[in-house]
Amino acid sequence: MSEVGASTGIGLCLPIPYDSRMRLLLHWVLIAVTLLLISHFVPGFTVTSFTSALIAALVIGLVNATIGTLLRLISFPITILTLGLFSLVINALMLKLAAMFAPGFQIIGFLPALEGAILLAIAHMIIHWIMEPSKAKA
Repeated sequence: MSEVGASTGIGLCLPIPYDSRMRLLLHWVLIAVTLLLISHFVPGFTVTSFTSALIAALVIGLVNATIGTLLRLISFPITILTLGLFSLVINALMLKLAAMFAPGFQIIGFLPALEGAILLAIAHMIIHWIMEPSKAKA
């Protein structure tokens, strides 16, 4: 029984259901930890506590899901012309906007927001790569 699952005792291996809520919670916590790490490396990017990082991660997600989607849709032509680099500018603006609403999360200047957006994009890529469920079957 090399597959991940619960044995029924008669030689069958039933797969454990994938819980998307637990994945969402883990993603939220990992993004909060990433925000804390970014605040240690980027001057002008400040997160005061882990609770502030959790709130900031939630606010960033809400801002990106609402206003960020609209901005990406409107700026699609310029994003194509810049080969996707303009999306980093939009992400930096979304971080600045989220910092206005999240207590304990502050970004002073556009350059720290841009650096934070780049580091957060890299962290998102790594987190999604780690958390992606395996599609290989034994």
